Amino acid sequence: MGKKKQVDDSIIPIDIAPSDPGYLRASRKKITKQEAQRLRSLKLTAPCFLDNIPCRARSKRRVTRKKSTPKLKNKLDSGSFECYLETLWSRLPADKRDLFTRLDCQWFAWYRKASYREKVLSWVKRKEIFSTKYVLVPIVCWGHWSLLIFCHFGESLQSKTRTPCMLLLDSLQMSDALRLEADIRRFMFDIYKAEGRPENKQMIYQVPLLVPKVPQQRNGKECGNFVLYFINLFVKSAPENFNIDNYPYFVCFSFHFKKMKNDWFNAEAVERFCERLHALA
Repeated sequence: MGKKKQVDDSIIPIDIAPSDPGYLRASRKKITKQEAQRLRSLKLTAPCFLDNIPCRARSKRRVTRKKSTPKLKNKLDSGSFECYLETLWSRLPADKRDLFTRLDCQWFAWYRKASYREKVLSWVKRKEIFSTKYVLVPIVCWGHWSLLIFCHFGESLQSKTRTPCMLLLDSLQMSDALRLEADIRRFMFDIYKAEGRPENKQMIYQVPLLVPKVPQQRNGKECGNFVLYFINLFVKSAPENFNIDNYPYFVCFSFHFKKMKNDWFNAEAVERFCERLHALA
């Protein structure tokens, strides 16, 4: 038998992990304990040399990226809607904005839930809606957007010149906008009650709810866009005194007559409006 090979106890096979500076892609390499320790300590003690490596100047060539699809091309969620509405509102004339109060787009949906009802009414009360001519109430229910407008709620219900009324603008009238009527009237009554108004329930429930025939959306995604455009047009055109006797006409500040009807505007106008609004947001 040959002599047994002597093994040097000072040399031990060590696997160097990929995170170690001495990592080798080849097969395992036998190094001493001292060498392994020096390799591991290098990670902590070696000076950084990256700053000394010359970097290639950034290319001036333009990189073409695919444009992201504007959110206004998709169905709007409540967060996106409020973002776009804030942008739109900030660009409307101040003298027109002063005629309006607007409620958060989720308040009506929350009001319909009994557990949130009192809280929503307390939020509405802080808005002092009876001190303005109009109140904009964006509504999103069953995944569909519509716009409710309270007119002259600060006036007497028996007024002949500034008759309180409600307008419900819906770009998908096949959805039966009046299915919301019971909740709208309950909401209106509770607002009057929370404000301590003297009108009785019978008078409040007789406030007219008008549903004009406005232009209709062409697909299932445009309802939020239409509501934003309804707000844009109504705020710019609404008179200080909306007279229900002239419905569905209303008078602009320029004294031109406008009518909320099927040809109030066209789809192309909505598209141009959305493009401008998305560019600003």
